Amino acid sequence: MMICALTGPAFALSCLPPEVTRTYQQATEAEAAYIAVHARLEFDPDALPRTDWQDQAATPPHTLIPARMTGQALTKTGFNLPFDRRITLDAQCLGPWCAGASPGASYLAFLKRTETGYLLALDPCGGMGFVDPTPETLRRVETCYSGGICAPQSP
Repeated sequence: MMICALTGPAFALSCLPPEVTRTYQQATEAEAAYIAVHARLEFDPDALPRTDWQDQAATPPHTLIPARMTGQALTKTGFNLPFDRRITLDAQCLGPWCAGASPGASYLAFLKRTETGYLLALDPCGGMGFVDPTPETLRRVETCYSGGICAPQSP
């Protein structure tokens, strides 16, 4: 006879699907200043947080990781302003679920300007970055920035 038991309550993370114009609007409505960049993200992947399944409460809500983004920042005429800066990657965890990130990948990132530089906040639901954005995704952000129609699309 086999008996299975759960050692604790089971929870699921529920997220809205990431949507670029919704994220753009969050950035523009925030008290902090943000810039949009389309750039390659470089960092040490060993620095990403990992859940300790034996002690989930020990999983840090924020792990700050030195990173670099190289690409272009958004201007009124598109993603065409050279951008090559050190940034801080804020890999966030919500309970046992932690943000993932891909070193060397292309990101559309909404970077928060802080007193010490720029910060990219990623969480298990996506956060302020979109890996490998399509040309259409980039055009939608350019349209928002230039004052065009900027409404979230339905899934």
